[in-house]
Formats: sequence, C-alpha cells, structure tokens
Amino acid sequence: MTGRMQIPAAFAAGPLVYLCMPDLGNSFHFQFTDTAMFQTIERRPPDPILGLSAAYKNDTNPNKVDLGVGVYKDEAGNCPVMKAVKTAENKLWQIEDSKSYIAQAGPELFLKHSLDLLLGNDHVAVKDKRAATVLAPGGSGALRVAAEFVARSYPGTRIFVSDPTWANHIPLLGSAGLKLELYPYYDYAAHNIKFDQMMDKLKQAGKGDLVLLHGCCHNPCGADLGKDMWNAVAEAALKQGFTPFIDLAYQGLGDGLVEDVYGLRLLASKLPEVIVASSYSKNFGLYRERTGAVLIVAETAAAAEASGSQVIGTAREMYSVPPAHGAALVGMILDDAGLRGEWDAELTEMRDRINGLRAKLVAKLKAKGVNRDFSFIQNEKGMFSFLGLTPEQVKKLIGEYSIYLVGSSRINVAGINNANLDYLVNAIAAVL
Repeated sequence: MTGRMQIPAAFAAGPLVYLCMPDLGNSFHFQFTDTAMFQTIERRPPDPILGLSAAYKNDTNPNKVDLGVGVYKDEAGNCPVMKAVKTAENKLWQIEDSKSYIAQAGPELFLKHSLDLLLGNDHVAVKDKRAATVLAPGGSGALRVAAEFVARSYPGTRIFVSDPTWANHIPLLGSAGLKLELYPYYDYAAHNIKFDQMMDKLKQAGKGDLVLLHGCCHNPCGADLGKDMWNAVAEAALKQGFTPFIDLAYQGLGDGLVEDVYGLRLLASKLPEVIVASSYSKNFGLYRERTGAVLIVAETAAAAEASGSQVIGTAREMYSVPPAHGAALVGMILDDAGLRGEWDAELTEMRDRINGLRAKLVAKLKAKGVNRDFSFIQNEKGMFSFLGLTPEQVKKLIGEYSIYLVGSSRINVAGINNANLDYLVNAIAAVL
C-alpha cells in the first residue's frame, strides 16, 4: 500500500528527524510543507590544487607529469615511507599496549624533541622555560589552534600575511576570527623578494598585531628571507611591538635542519613573544598521520605555562585529544641516536635531490636555448617555485602536454625526475 502522511506544522517547522522503521510491506511517502534543510546547499567547486590530482589520475597520456600537489616524490614518482619511520612503526607495533587517549599536550618524547628541533636545548628561551609546546593535528591544525587561541584571547587581532602565501592560510586564519592584512613579498617579474615594500607595509603592524612569516622554503614561491632580512624583521618587531607568527612546514628541506630555523631562533632570542606552527608532514613524510606542533615563546615562564594551558583548552574545544601515531614515531626517532642518524641522512638525500633537480632544470632550459633566464629557480629553496608562465601557457601545458601545475605556474620541484625532465623542458620551450 502506498500512502502519504502530512507532517504537523509543529514538526515541519523544526529540525528534521528521520525515524527508521522495519519494512512491513507498506511504502509511505512523506510530503513536507517546507523545503528540507540541505536542499539549499550548493555544491562546492573542487579544490584547485587537489582537483589537479583527480585530473592527473584520469589522464591516459603515458607522458603525463604531476607537478601540482605538494608532497615529496622520489625518482620513481612515489611519496615514500622513510626507512626510519618504517623501523619506528615496527617497533611501536611490538611495544604499544594501549589505544587509550594520550595526554592533551602530546607525548612527552615528542614535546621534548620538538622543542629541541625548533629551538635547540641551549636556546635562551628554553633555558628560561619561556617556551611551551603542544601537539596538533598537522601543520594546518597547528595554524588553526594557534589562531583560535589568539582570536579568543584577543578578539579583533590583525595578522599580516605575505602576498603570495599558501592558499590555505587565508581560510585557516581568517575563519578563526583574525583580521587579515596582506604585505608585499614576491616580485613575479624579477623573481625576488620585495623586501623594501614588505618592510614599509609592516610599519603599520604594532603591539597586538601578528605577522605571519614562512620559516623556510616559502610556499608557493621558494624565495626565503636572508639573514640580514631576518635581522631587520627582528629589529622592526622589537621596535614596533608586533608578534611574529612563523609557519615552519619544511624544516630540513632548504639548507639544513639548523640552517632552516635561523630566523625562528633569532626572533625567539630577541623578542619577548613568538608563535610557531610546525609540521612533520614533509621532513618525516607523515602527511596522512597529521603531526604538527604549536610552540609559544612568552616573556616569562609563567606566561608560557599559562599560554600553553590555553592552547590546550582551545584544542579541547575543537577536537578534544590529538592523534597519537605520528607523534609517537617522531618522538621515538629523535630519541634514538641510530634512528635519528638514519632519518637525518634520508632527509639530507631528499634535500639534495630537490636542490639538484632545481639545478638540472635550469641547466636543461638554458641548453634548450629558451630565451628566458630561469636561474632564479636554482636560487630558491624547498619544493616550490613559480615558472613565471601566463595562465594561458599553463593551460597549454596541461591541455596539450598533460603537465599538471597550479594556474599561478607554481610547480612542485620534487615531481620532476630524470625520466620526465626532458619532456618537461621541451614542453616549457614550446609554450614559450
């Protein structure tokens, strides 16, 4: 039998509640007088970067090249599990005896060694106990938790963000309640940093403002601040009173583990306060394990302890307790001299490979006779650089050559290998 039931107005006006009943052979069709809640939801367009992965996957061209999504790839085009990570996982599998919740701040070994990796045990902020570290779900989680902590403590806080910056910075920080201001950073024509313009804009930043800085391997342009520039930023922050907020997602993939935190350690030694969001996705290859940390450097030990407790409280309201697996692996690797040495050597290989690919790409383009100077690519750091192509040229690379890259012409250098390098060079020469 088929019937229709009219829902009383008192129910139709409120939230919809679906009751599941056993099939007794009768089929009822419920007719609602008002539009259902989700009927007005519009389909969200695909993420412009993640959407490239789907297009690449469906492309049947045997010569296709993926330079879009920002994960490290080896010579075979795989995103590998690092050997030290696999060894630690095997050990953890044998000794782990519980899947209960972990401490809200994170595992002790992880917190201890994260602080050492970021600042070093002999840093003045560590010695004075002015630094508090909290585990977060990835670098994105660290950014969001830190932003929520600041926005809840000081509503209306402004944050100055580089132009360009990682695309997800804007929604992550803005939707937390921070007010966004852009400062000039990258000159697309000259392929260098607009440092004078950057510092002119930052003169507007004062006490109570944040300035987001990429600790190393700037995403998306690969152009990093030099030591003199970091010193100038430190002096400006000290004079004007703004607080640096450092996104450190690629430590070890630029010049080295210590070299890549020069700016962070400098600011933490000269300034009363610094915020850091760090990630272990790239340098440990723990992308899917979502492992990151929030580091708060405060003026006093008491302020650091209080701030750390508030960061934990903020996280509690967002996701309660952090994931354990990745943090356990990082702690184990950094606590074991053998595993740490193996990890460091493997990270060095990754860094050297990326820097080597930069040099090879520049040399091949020059040998091809391309009438453009691409030497800037060799001088930049990390996985990303802009090719400096127009949107139309990017479309040609994708449509005619199945070379997938972001519309801004940002490429993931780690997606290049010896097998696709010549094909890439020939395609770039053709579209130019």
